[in-house]
Amino acid sequence: MQGARGKVVFKPHHQSQMEFFPPSHESLIPDNHIVRLINSAIDQLELLPVIDSYKGGGTSSHHLRMLLKVLVYVYSQRVYSSRQIAKALRENVNFMWLSGGNRPDFQTINRFRGCRLRGATEKVFAAMLILLTEAGLVSLKEYFLDGTKLEANANRYSFVWKKSTRRYEENLDLKVRELFQEIDRLNSRENKKYKGNDLPETGEDVQPISVEQMQEKLADLNKELVEIPVNEDKERESFLKKASRKLENDLIPRKRKYKEQQEIFQARNSYSKSDPDATFMRMKEDHMQNGQLKPGYNLQMGTENQFVTGYSIHQKSTDTILLTSHLETVSSRFGFVPETVIAEAGYGSEENYRKLEKQGIHSYIKYGGFDGEQSRKFTFQKDFLP
Repeated sequence: MQGARGKVVFKPHHQSQMEFFPPSHESLIPDNHIVRLINSAIDQLELLPVIDSYKGGGTSSHHLRMLLKVLVYVYSQRVYSSRQIAKALRENVNFMWLSGGNRPDFQTINRFRGCRLRGATEKVFAAMLILLTEAGLVSLKEYFLDGTKLEANANRYSFVWKKSTRRYEENLDLKVRELFQEIDRLNSRENKKYKGNDLPETGEDVQPISVEQMQEKLADLNKELVEIPVNEDKERESFLKKASRKLENDLIPRKRKYKEQQEIFQARNSYSKSDPDATFMRMKEDHMQNGQLKPGYNLQMGTENQFVTGYSIHQKSTDTILLTSHLETVSSRFGFVPETVIAEAGYGSEENYRKLEKQGIHSYIKYGGFDGEQSRKFTFQKDFLP
């Protein structure tokens, strides 16, 4: 081809050119590529926990080892969409090699990770730890611990607060007591029942009214309405009907809702309506800016030689109180207790030091004021000021 500055030579470009020996996917992947490491590791894993999730019979299924290889690799590339994974299996050489040319659709991928792997993820992780230990890549003796907040895929304004729920429930109990008092007054049983004493109000010494008590009262009201003679007491009959409807359609459903909310809270102070497992906490990027609280989780993770050797997910935001529970989770789920724990000052507390010492675990964890005590100003004040 003749250009302005002379003849230009290009390499041949023939898209329809046939090759007698077409290249395999194997030949297109470098020897030291991470996809080969993942392939070799998954081939050595014991996958009985996942196999048990299959019922057997019927048509053949995509090989679970192939699907697991694809998922592990795609997660290492920070791709999580099932449709993007299915697309990569059709277009990406690495995925084609891992899958052996299989092309599961996005629904198959979702079913595998959402159903087949559910309940077996920890067992697969534990099997991977055994593999890493046998290969000498980790010793499970040193444990470098850190935590991070992960924002949940939930509405940021769907919060439910424990204090508010408790206050609403106390106000509801007060209204219920007032209603019960008025019912008893109209039934002319107040003086006989309370013998001149005031009705109890809400407070620290008063037991909250339960849903069962309210349902019993509703049953009594309905029974009284049936027993009222025709045209005997229109005022009393009208009030009891209104009270019955208010209990059944308003007060009891609200009480039941507050009870369900308290069960969701447990030891937490908040949760998200769109993701009840998520707790409102301040994310890492918001600490310096005093940003808004967001629904999220606190992921605690331990590493050794850049391999993740333990993890746990929590609903509390403070790292200090999670150290012991995290190590207990690692011990019960993955079957080891580290000899040494290395962590930042966020985990430093006298209680944690004592617990680790009691378990025979060495620790390298600074306490909150450690860096300040190393300054010249602190040393001067300690040595020379009274």
